[in-house]
Amino acid sequence: MAVNRDIDKLKLSLQVAEMYYQDNASQSDIAASLNISRPTVSRLLQYAKETGIVKIQIVNPVVSVQVLADKLHEKYGAEFHVVPNNYVGTSSIQDSVGKYAADYLTSIVKPQDVIGIGWGKTIHSVTSHLEDQFVPGVRVVQLKGSVSFANEKTYAHESVEELAKAYHVTPEYLPLPVIFDNLATKQMVEQDRYINNILTLGKDANIALFTVGTVRSEALVFQLGYFDESEIKHLQSAAVGDIVSRFIDGQGRVVDPKIDARTIGIDLSDLQKKEHAILVAYGNQKTAGVHAALKAGYTNCVILDQTLAQLLLDF
Repeated sequence: MAVNRDIDKLKLSLQVAEMYYQDNASQSDIAASLNISRPTVSRLLQYAKETGIVKIQIVNPVVSVQVLADKLHEKYGAEFHVVPNNYVGTSSIQDSVGKYAADYLTSIVKPQDVIGIGWGKTIHSVTSHLEDQFVPGVRVVQLKGSVSFANEKTYAHESVEELAKAYHVTPEYLPLPVIFDNLATKQMVEQDRYINNILTLGKDANIALFTVGTVRSEALVFQLGYFDESEIKHLQSAAVGDIVSRFIDGQGRVVDPKIDARTIGIDLSDLQKKEHAILVAYGNQKTAGVHAALKAGYTNCVILDQTLAQLLLDF
């Protein structure tokens, strides 16, 4: 009985810690949500520290972002860009990373390039900071389906529109769900000539701009109506995150081939062949996913914030 109580306490402590440190909920809000007292919340947070569930790490702002980038390059071999807080006067980490990534993309795009783009809040933070460019022959294509079954915003349409507008081109949309209910329907749709051309263009794009998602319950991909509860629980137990909506484990391996087969868009193996496979990420919850993407070689260029950089270096 004592063992069961300890396990229950650990589970509750983990839940409280996630709400407090990851979701930024106040102790009072957590207490009301879980129907426990505020002192109990405080004790559970202390317990989380004592048992190692929570590890407090102080990031020294004096440490050069270039030093972090160099150390990460030594560890993983990829190109790293560690973005300083308040980059060019931005007011949040999201805007700092987004603006930096937009500036970086602008610096590498050349005539006749094909830019493939994912979606989500992180990618939108990049495209919303793009300025008008005059580079002939550029094409812009979605790397994965973008239609959802829920009211949650994917920012897919906004992002591809903003990217295309910056380069004065018409974007190539992939107007489909990213994950189909069954394989047969997905395979039938892929046979359409228009859809096949878009998928081929995404595969052939020499630049890919994407992020890594988490498997937390609040993750955008879990709010879009693609999965039932059993599938969500399975993915949360087996995966550390997703890249272009393909769920991977800590080594970057696909965790569920059946779900992966129902997913429409670029394959992970295609990312390994890109001239520029640019992964943009911020936030400590992305550490395991970014590590897995690097281990598997899905990215050769990573743009991230200082805190995530330090966590990744210590991972």
